[in-house]
Amino acid sequence: MDLIDQLTALSSKIHKQVDIIKTEEATKNAFIMPFIAALGYNVFDPTEVTPEFSADVGIKKGEKVDYAILQEGSPIILLECKWCGCNLDSEHASQLYRYFSVTESRFGILTNGIIYRFYTDIEESNKMDSKPFLELNMLDIKESAIDELKKFSKTVFNLDEILTTATELKYTKEIKRLLAEQANAPSEDFVRFFASNVYSGKLTQGVKQQFTDLTKQAFWQFINEKIADRLRSAMLEESSAKISKVEEADEVITEDNKDSENRIVTTQEEIEAYYIIKSILAPYIDNERVVMRDTISYCGILLDDNNRKPICRLYFNNLERLAIAFIDVETKKYEKTPIEKLGDIFQYTDKIKSTVEFFDQKS
Repeated sequence: MDLIDQLTALSSKIHKQVDIIKTEEATKNAFIMPFIAALGYNVFDPTEVTPEFSADVGIKKGEKVDYAILQEGSPIILLECKWCGCNLDSEHASQLYRYFSVTESRFGILTNGIIYRFYTDIEESNKMDSKPFLELNMLDIKESAIDELKKFSKTVFNLDEILTTATELKYTKEIKRLLAEQANAPSEDFVRFFASNVYSGKLTQGVKQQFTDLTKQAFWQFINEKIADRLRSAMLEESSAKISKVEEADEVITEDNKDSENRIVTTQEEIEAYYIIKSILAPYIDNERVVMRDTISYCGILLDDNNRKPICRLYFNNLERLAIAFIDVETKKYEKTPIEKLGDIFQYTDKIKSTVEFFDQKS
């Protein structure tokens, strides 16, 4: 079984069991040991995976790291484990930091069995970096993270190759973080860079404020257009594939089904609104989780293609009276709000994000 298949199965298990796991030891047994095993290491062979690995620090004896993965008798990866219910953002990696400096290992992992944060010593030799170069969320597995994780597998582990990749990942991650910050709240220097290249007048306070708004608007429009182009291309390919499958299958459709399908018309406005919602959520979740499911009376935008996770509904059948509706999570009723144009959807960015966060926390 491939790594992605093993982790997908483990992710499903975590979804089902996370609420009943109440201790760190239970987290290790249920979530972390299977994760290590998925990388090809024998968790029952102490020459490969040593629990409670001794990492004495100076005069402080008896220090032990939860797990050490060994290669030819030397530690190559240290794992510091926490209970699955703890927030790693509030957990300092100080213990792992101390262990890292007194062992030969070049990689440390801080995990609660759901989030895995990978550290190394890019900035200063034998001193663990304060920020991870890679992060994996077992409840939201991304292919790009799996590609990097594979390099830690027993069969292909190569120290020099991973260290090179780690450097690229660390700084790419930081640049992406800065871009996200600038997209939401452009700094004065960021605004000044663009303004000075397109505006020849004096940058007064009023002009700076104007260009702050323009820069933010242009930034998001650029991202949305790029996402929309890719989504449009992907949807065309998907539609072509579906048409081919239907033709090959020689599917028999009843008259009732034909009539129902003929009455569902997915408009260009609905497709563009779908793109807008995907672009709003692109910085926060995998875009493949946002799915459009059209019906006779409305167009539903769902999370994970699940009717129980409605992001919103689009009422666009009457193009002169557009409306968007969000579910009230307490009453389970939809609140419909008229909009004048598709761009008005951006006004509901916070509502769209909070709705997705609610269903993610609930699942």
